[in-house]
Amino acid sequence: MAELKTVTYDGIMRDLKARKYSPIYYLMGDEPYYIDKIADYIAENVLAPEEKDFNQTVLFGSDVTAAQVVDAAKRYPMMSEHQVIIVKEAQNIKNLDALDAYLKNPQMSTVLVMCHKNGVLDRRKKVVSAISRAGVLFESKKLRERDLPPFIENYLRSRGASIDPKSQQIIADSIGTDLLRLVSELEKLIIAMPENDKRVTPAIVEQQIGVSKDFNSFELRDAIVNRNVFKANQIVKYFDENPKAGSIYSFLPMLFNYFQNLLLAYYCPQKNSPEQLAKWLDLRNSWAAKDYLTGMRNYTGMKVMQIISQIRVTDAKSKGLDNPNTPAGELMKELLFFILH
Repeated sequence: MAELKTVTYDGIMRDLKARKYSPIYYLMGDEPYYIDKIADYIAENVLAPEEKDFNQTVLFGSDVTAAQVVDAAKRYPMMSEHQVIIVKEAQNIKNLDALDAYLKNPQMSTVLVMCHKNGVLDRRKKVVSAISRAGVLFESKKLRERDLPPFIENYLRSRGASIDPKSQQIIADSIGTDLLRLVSELEKLIIAMPENDKRVTPAIVEQQIGVSKDFNSFELRDAIVNRNVFKANQIVKYFDENPKAGSIYSFLPMLFNYFQNLLLAYYCPQKNSPEQLAKWLDLRNSWAAKDYLTGMRNYTGMKVMQIISQIRVTDAKSKGLDNPNTPAGELMKELLFFILH
């Protein structure tokens, strides 16, 4: 199988803004945010408003065959340089073989955009190579949790706002990797801030998004890292008494990721160097390594292994395994006691 071209969201957008169009954009993957951003940009910018009535078509994969899509793509534009065809729910088109033949000699005045969400094409199929050769094959992947803070920072910077690291982490931990929801919440912050002070702080996050600046996963992690027993128990008690503020089980992945990385930190050849530790753990910067330096001072390697095992047990119990009736709050308190003592 021929090697497929590597394309990125930034690269696609750079070419689109330079009006360098491909005859096909096959946008697929589990993260709908980037698929929508690319498709929306093409829909809004390739054609002038007066050209869209005759030259912009939206189809749905469940309503058309690949052959019908090809027939539409072969048409010439009317009084315009391009025509745009957007196929939503392209994953519902059963057989894409007709595309393979079309892409050997595509209509260059057509910009065909196929949106395939919540899945990807089988890369072994011939049509995949044909798409990659003729145009753009883009996989929109879910961001990893560690990539959320820089995404938040970059998004706000693009909108003329700034944010401190603590606020980044609070938002990331509270909203997670759903980028459509995340961007919606960030837009709420931007609208709420005064024109002369576009700085996002924990207080603004609490006011606009509803995440307490004192009782959140960032503060819980900080309390556990520093073995602040009183503060950690305060936070868990708050979430147990305020279930609308968020599920305490959302803390489990955060705790697992931290202690998993902490275990890896012990194997770093230069674990006392923030720069080397950050590189070893693939962290964004040396500032992010400070929690692991503190963790290694407060927890032994053996204790960390025991904690990871106990987190797994708590996760299983939270899903009903070997747990007839222990409520969520009690499970979390038991885990916290095990970690801190």
